[in-house]
Amino acid sequence: MSSPRVWGLSCPGCPQEISRARRWVSEILRETPCADDAALIVSELSTNALRHTASSDGGGTFLVTVTVCPDTLTVAVTDGGTKLHSPEVQQAGADATHGRGLDIVHVLAHQVAITGDHLGRTVTAVLQIPAQ
Repeated sequence: MSSPRVWGLSCPGCPQEISRARRWVSEILRETPCADDAALIVSELSTNALRHTASSDGGGTFLVTVTVCPDTLTVAVTDGGTKLHSPEVQQAGADATHGRGLDIVHVLAHQVAITGDHLGRTVTAVLQIPAQ
């Protein structure tokens, strides 16, 4: 069994970092069958970090972590936390312009976990790597 490979990227809390994080994940995983799903998940979770947490405050950051094992791929985004609420899947209306991010993550991932507290939360998505 080979050892897991782990990468991390710390991003300043500004909107252009979302596309940078997505490109970074795409590049790391370019030869992995679920690279597109992982990039979309990172995009959704990074967007949530900036919209709903202290990560977007002046000087705030979010951290993206990618771990590749022989049969699983894990992507995680750690935010700056918030006292307002914890991340949750919402039932967005048909005309809603937001509220689907975590739902998309849950559909694409084999498993999703939310850990942490008001000082910082990590949303972790585990994807199964299809046998080639």
